Amino acid sequence: MTAIAGARAAREGSDASGPDGSGGAGGSGGRGRRTSRAGGPPSAVVRGRWTPYLFILPAFLVYGAFSLYPLIRAAQFSLYEWSGFGASTFVGLDNYIDLASDPDFRAAILNALVLIFFYAVLPLIVGLVLAAILRRGQVRGMGFFRTVIFLPQVIALVVVAVAWRHIYAPSGPLNQALRSLGLDSLARGWLGDPGAALPAVGFIGTWLQMGLVMLLLLAGMSRIPNEQFEAARLDGAGPVQEFFAITLPSVRGEIVVALVLTIIAALKTFDLVYMTTSGGPGNATTVPSYEVYDRAFQLREVGSASAVAIVLTALVFAINLVVTRIGERES
Repeated sequence: MTAIAGARAAREGSDASGPDGSGGAGGSGGRGRRTSRAGGPPSAVVRGRWTPYLFILPAFLVYGAFSLYPLIRAAQFSLYEWSGFGASTFVGLDNYIDLASDPDFRAAILNALVLIFFYAVLPLIVGLVLAAILRRGQVRGMGFFRTVIFLPQVIALVVVAVAWRHIYAPSGPLNQALRSLGLDSLARGWLGDPGAALPAVGFIGTWLQMGLVMLLLLAGMSRIPNEQFEAARLDGAGPVQEFFAITLPSVRGEIVVALVLTIIAALKTFDLVYMTTSGGPGNATTVPSYEVYDRAFQLREVGSASAVAIVLTALVFAINLVVTRIGERES
């Protein structure tokens, strides 16, 4: 009995001690401390309310240096009358007041709004139709076709402008094609005609933006399950009904993105206008971006040019804010 009691006491003592010879309570406490260090609550630095901002600080510094600071300086310059060199004179809001009665600036704004139709609305309509046809038809060689359609986006706009200026020339391919078809009355100097210059430049924008819009919409349509189209066909729906009932609602987000990108491109276009018409004939193709260049570097009116730039920035922001809000409301 004494041996049995001794063995039991030894076993209980072994259970009470930890593997390192420490007491059971102490051993479990040590394990508890190690668990606390490995998986316990985060440190005060990680819990800090400013920690997320530290992660975005580098990107914000770059954005501030190259976007916010120039914008603030432009807003400051717009309050002065300055030639770009020497002393400047504070004039307050006079530059903005002068813009309200400036016919060249009003013409530039109207031309930019017209270009929105060619850069955004027309490519959206054509892109929707082409993307729907390609999605339904499952055309072979889709990768090659997408590359060809997107190619204008990767070509320098200076090269595009030079090529289209040759096409629009009085003896260029376009007029030659019209004359060969017996449509001599339609042949003209497209970029020199006040009534045709702006639509001619706008059509270049349509050609540029159509591939981008179509690829965005095609990517959205590729996410639509085939079962939806099969169910619609079983119900007797035709291609047009499928488009308005399934395809169009499913790509509403891509439509908003496409409109935002193309509207920005229309309002900030400069190099295309500069290389094709230089704002002419007269002010038929002048746009706000070209007005900024002309006032700052040709007329030496940096304050007025800065005011145009600020108004253009506000216009771009306002139009795209409206487009985005409408898209969010519809979705």
